[in-house]
Amino acid sequence: MKNKQKWMTVVAASVLTLSLSAPTFAASGDFSDISKVPGHEKIESLKDRGFINGVTDDQFKPNQTINSAQGVQMIVKSFQLSLAAFNFIKAPEAKDSYDNVKDNVWYSDAFIIAKLNGVDIPENVNPASKMTKEQFTTFVMQAMEKAGNLPMINIKPVDIKDDSKINPSYQGAIQRSLALDINTLDSKGNFDPKGEVTRAEAAVMIYNALEYMSKIKTPTIDPIPEPSPSPSPSDDSLDK
Repeated sequence: MKNKQKWMTVVAASVLTLSLSAPTFAASGDFSDISKVPGHEKIESLKDRGFINGVTDDQFKPNQTINSAQGVQMIVKSFQLSLAAFNFIKAPEAKDSYDNVKDNVWYSDAFIIAKLNGVDIPENVNPASKMTKEQFTTFVMQAMEKAGNLPMINIKPVDIKDDSKINPSYQGAIQRSLALDINTLDSKGNFDPKGEVTRAEAAVMIYNALEYMSKIKTPTIDPIPEPSPSPSPSDDSLDK
């Protein structure tokens, strides 16, 4: 286990903020290759809000699969995770948390930020490995629940036909994603947990999660009225 004390926070330390520097492309105009993609309007919405970019100026490549570095970058950027609330004795490095994530490359900061914000990415993650649907779903749910400070909820489990293929550690997050309409099953009731997630699937999932967060209203508590002052007893009521 990595030395978590390297991240020990102190009141007097300076706040560390990390910027994400993944390769980006111009975001002006509409993508020319998503008009027939389910959820294309959600993809455009994320692009307009600056959360995702195209592979080129006008192409999103919706069916292209994503690797772990791209997936983590997308999650951190979309949920606006940061280290603004942390103070450090020393700046955290990727090697403090991961075996295979390099420092000082475009995805380093995203992995650091995700880990410190409760996204449970395995220590042995390979940034170049393709991200599966069950992995991406779990990381999205963890990021959403952290960013939105959402309480854990009791849900009625959804019947998933290929449930036996799901990694047990991911089942809870997948069930919550289905209950909250962040994910859907296919026409046969399968989730396809081991399938490699595409750029379009990832974008739609993130959009749905952000929409869910936007609809959560903080409950308002009416102020408790102060009791009316008791009338002072008259002199006639006092014992002589």
